[in-house]
Amino acid sequence: MRKWWLGNEASFVDLFCYSSFVDVRDCFATIHFARNDSLFVNSFRYSSFVDTEMTKRDYYEVLGVSRSASADEIKKAYRKVALQYHPDRNPGDKAAEDNFKEAAEAYEVLSDQQKKASYDRYGHQGLKGTGFGTAPGGGMRMEDIFEHFGDVFSDFGFDSFFGGRARGRPQHGVRGSNLRIRVKLTLKEMAEGVRKTIVVKKYGTCDTCKGTGARDSGSFDTCPTCHGTGRITRVTSTFLGQMQTSQTCPTCQGEGRTITAKCPTCRGEGREYREDKMTIEIPAGVSEGIQLSMSGKGNAGERGGPPGDLIIQIEEVPDEHLKREGNDVIYELYLNFVDAAVGTKVEVPTIDGKKARIKIEPGTQAGTLLRLKGKGFPAINGYGRGDEIIQVNVWTPKHLSSEEKKLLEKLRESPNFKPNPDKSDKGFFEKVKDIFN
Repeated sequence: MRKWWLGNEASFVDLFCYSSFVDVRDCFATIHFARNDSLFVNSFRYSSFVDTEMTKRDYYEVLGVSRSASADEIKKAYRKVALQYHPDRNPGDKAAEDNFKEAAEAYEVLSDQQKKASYDRYGHQGLKGTGFGTAPGGGMRMEDIFEHFGDVFSDFGFDSFFGGRARGRPQHGVRGSNLRIRVKLTLKEMAEGVRKTIVVKKYGTCDTCKGTGARDSGSFDTCPTCHGTGRITRVTSTFLGQMQTSQTCPTCQGEGRTITAKCPTCRGEGREYREDKMTIEIPAGVSEGIQLSMSGKGNAGERGGPPGDLIIQIEEVPDEHLKREGNDVIYELYLNFVDAAVGTKVEVPTIDGKKARIKIEPGTQAGTLLRLKGKGFPAINGYGRGDEIIQVNVWTPKHLSSEEKKLLEKLRESPNFKPNPDKSDKGFFEKVKDIFN
């Protein structure tokens, strides 16, 4: 049995798989029929949900922490798992390597406040476009793990315990900063998802020196301070005995080498400020204020350092007719008195840009709420879809001609024109409550 987080109010669902099952979809379907749980109604429609959510373990489970764990608790838990599955402790063990990468992926998300918030709200689907794959470890390389999380390993003495693998080679350069942009989307683009080509100004790798910052491959010398290791180790005598400390070399900043002749184009930085064109994928169901992250698409690092991330903040372009409320879309329909009284057929706009034709029953009251099922926004986690809710407003004319006044005066005393609500004529707030329940 394993617990899988669905990224919604259900929190966790226990998944039981037996040897006779072919794949995860069989397990999913068995729970659907055995429990008759409404959560799984029409489950087979959401193949992308099954493929992504049901094949990746919950990150909190991977690290063995609760969802309320603090940043320090998450870091300590990652250290523990990393020690357990570290490749030097498990040579040739592919399963251990996969677990090691999976833990690194989990820590990469849960240690980043923005990625963690997106994951807590939308699950694995909320991380689409952030550079994580569907396989354990998200396609992370061992070199990337040691490079990005070396500070986590260093506190546990990986230099000596694992033969220096965590810092087996000096790290070149400084990581680039994250780049933040705002992307405006229409309701249609939010509902369907969209691919956009954008032009951003950012630091990119220098084309002349390929990011090294040096004029050529011979323009380097071994750092005279750390002798190429990138770190300085000091042994201090205390009343408790000898204490060994290690820190980044202040001369070469951990690179293990110094530049003797700088690149004439970037002047030794290894990067240039320029305009770059890139394509971004916006998933269906995003909303105003959501932030998406694209790993490695930010500013290039200095002297060959890894690039930062691209942070995309979503902004909604106001629609002329429709308004979004969660995953539902609201439309205010105005009818004249005659149409409301005798009934009619009208067309209303929808978020896909098309028109939907609806029937207005005779005697429709002001404040009536009509629902177009499934015409709202899809949930970003891949499960369910909102509706379009139409609020009927009966328009009372502000200006009348003398002839129009005479016609209405004749109807004033008509028995059918006297207000006579019954129990089925609910007030506005009761109708709103019924709609959202």
